[in-house]
Amino acid sequence: MGCLLIVKNYTGDRLNFGLAAEQAKSEGYKIEMVIVGDDCALPPSQGIAGRRGLAGTILVHKVAGAAAAAGLSLSDVAAEAKHASEMVGTMGVALSVCTLPGQVTSDRFGPGKMELGLGIHGEPGAEVTDLQPVDVVVSHVLKQILSTETHYVPITRGSRVVLMVNGLGGTPVMELMIAAGKAVPKLQLEHGLAVARVYTGSFMTSLDMAGFSISIMKADQTILQRLDAPTKAPCWPVGVDGDHPPAKIPVPVPPSRLTRSDEALSRPQELSQQGYILEAAIEAAANEVISLRDSLNGWDSKVGDGDCGSTMFRGATAILEDMKKYYPLNDAAETVNEIGSSMTKVMGGTSGIIYDIFCKAAYAKLKESTSPVVTAKQWVDALEASIAAVSKYGGARAGYRTLLDALIPALEVLRERLDAGDDPVVAFVLSSEAALSGAESTKHMQAQAGRSSYISGEILASAPDPGAMAAAAWYRAAALAVKRKFQAS
Repeated sequence: MGCLLIVKNYTGDRLNFGLAAEQAKSEGYKIEMVIVGDDCALPPSQGIAGRRGLAGTILVHKVAGAAAAAGLSLSDVAAEAKHASEMVGTMGVALSVCTLPGQVTSDRFGPGKMELGLGIHGEPGAEVTDLQPVDVVVSHVLKQILSTETHYVPITRGSRVVLMVNGLGGTPVMELMIAAGKAVPKLQLEHGLAVARVYTGSFMTSLDMAGFSISIMKADQTILQRLDAPTKAPCWPVGVDGDHPPAKIPVPVPPSRLTRSDEALSRPQELSQQGYILEAAIEAAANEVISLRDSLNGWDSKVGDGDCGSTMFRGATAILEDMKKYYPLNDAAETVNEIGSSMTKVMGGTSGIIYDIFCKAAYAKLKESTSPVVTAKQWVDALEASIAAVSKYGGARAGYRTLLDALIPALEVLRERLDAGDDPVVAFVLSSEAALSGAESTKHMQAQAGRSSYISGEILASAPDPGAMAAAAWYRAAALAVKRKFQAS
């Protein structure tokens, strides 16, 4: 039927699963993705980071799994999962930090302290406070989740809800039961809610952390039906027919539907006209990025961690090396796909994933055509698909001070000039000027994505976004190279 990815709202998770989704789509699989951000501890974010994914994700998994087992289509399963994700809120409480293997356990709390509103990776929470009795802690957590000021969950008096008390790894079941025992009457009497189901156990842990999280989900009849559906999941509180569920469930992996032959890719002995021009564009773009290494690092040292130029340099160098041996330059789609593979192989971090997603989306769009020659309109459609994929998985849009602030203006001008009947090469060059202007305009933007979102506006105004400048540079270099090749011919 397809594959549904349920992803907790962390940037690295979104980008890595987004890359996997684009790669699977390019191989012919049907993929849907639902982001869960059920954290109710932090104030609403002004940027794109948003609410973290916490233990409420488990309830979303159960709803989606039961819907899939009932035979629903992929889109319907995804719709039920998305609806469930919008109905749940979670907040965690920790009495200790988890022990990372091979490292000394942190003592950031101090004796007699507890942490409220932490994530699931051991990262710091919203605040550290004195140890409190469990009923005080539970009251605080419930008020935070059900706050009428933040409206994190659409739960009002009279709603029917599901309660999940989740252990973080080092909390005995008895203590979780005590927390659940405090929570149920408070939900009923103080908040006027009907508690339809209670789940208590260690569902989403953080190694050996002592503490728990509380999740509240608004429950309609469909959600309750999905939660009640029988399952063999090992740690779900209700087994099938009272049997102890198996510890492992084998899952058959379907064969790949790649239409491409399994032969290793290689550079053609003779290049077509398109292959010749594509090679020139790639070479010019990569060399331009290489020449900008120090400038990009300089800008990034002011607004990031100072390595944008070095990271892009590694990607560009890998492209030039791989192009000599592996790129099937007469096949534009496969070449674009290989560019993404070259970059992610050596760049790592966020940049490598973003560019691989960019290339995978373009590849999937270009593969829709059976013609060996790619038209100007098909290149525009591929660029549009790439921008949409980066925006979807990374969360950025125009004005967020990212590489999209160079590429979106380029796309708009390119499409506009082609629709007006301009020569494609002229349109390409004009759009590259728009890319450069867009990148330079990032000086005046407040960052809402990446490390720059933590930097003050005054510091940001001293430098453009290095990622946008890099994108504008390779785009313009490619456009000028294409212009030179057509003039020469």
